[in-house]
Amino acid sequence: MDKNQPIGVIDSGVGGLSVLRALQKTMPHERFLYLGDTARAPYGTRSRETITAFVAEMTDWLEQNGIKQLVTACNTITVLGTDVIRGAHPFPVIGMSKAAKEVLEATGNKHIGLMATDFTVSTGAHRREIQAADPDAQLYGVGCTKFVPLIEGNRFGSPELKEAIHEYADALKAKEVDTVILGCTHYPFVREYLQEAFGPGVTIVDPAEATALQAKADLEARGLLRTEGQGSCTICFTGDVGLGKQLAERMLDPAACEFKQVKL
Repeated sequence: MDKNQPIGVIDSGVGGLSVLRALQKTMPHERFLYLGDTARAPYGTRSRETITAFVAEMTDWLEQNGIKQLVTACNTITVLGTDVIRGAHPFPVIGMSKAAKEVLEATGNKHIGLMATDFTVSTGAHRREIQAADPDAQLYGVGCTKFVPLIEGNRFGSPELKEAIHEYADALKAKEVDTVILGCTHYPFVREYLQEAFGPGVTIVDPAEATALQAKADLEARGLLRTEGQGSCTICFTGDVGLGKQLAERMLDPAACEFKQVKL
């Protein structure tokens, strides 16, 4: 491997673009190859076997395109598919951070909310990691099943999205949380709406930044971090490129990215 090989980033759809933004900010000289499986999104309600098969297809495609590192920019893929990927390919896999350190530093009353897919909440992965660091911390998870279809459908500002935001926020406010983890990479797309619903007394933590720092540390340790030269970004979708590009404009500079549709 050499420094000029791209970093691969995978997600079930467009949510991983929020992680891509953090990666670009942390490593501005790197080349990125993003693959979003928009044709088959969302993943959160699919079976374990189906998700594993989809992840294998995406990872094989990225290996064929010569990546030096893979970032699984999707919590469902990280929880379920990372173990399947590791060891099967010549590159390291960086999963989504649980951001336990950041969350525990932010909370005052140790009542922490988790907004994620039903699958991610059901695994208990966030609870285990946070309580391993602080047994007194309480984690309250809410499966936000309505968010991904509304975000993927570019339904920002719609009555349906506003209703869903208040439904999920109210459930966590009832638990008196003072810190909320965005446990799905789609949710930063609606972060401003969520902050408004929770109010200024609640801190929202996006694990993307911690994930980007982990990716950078891995490349530095292996001597593969690009520290000079122009960075680049190629964004590939298995579904409609037009809709994906519209959503990308909310996170990235579309003029600085190349967009493609691919078949797996």
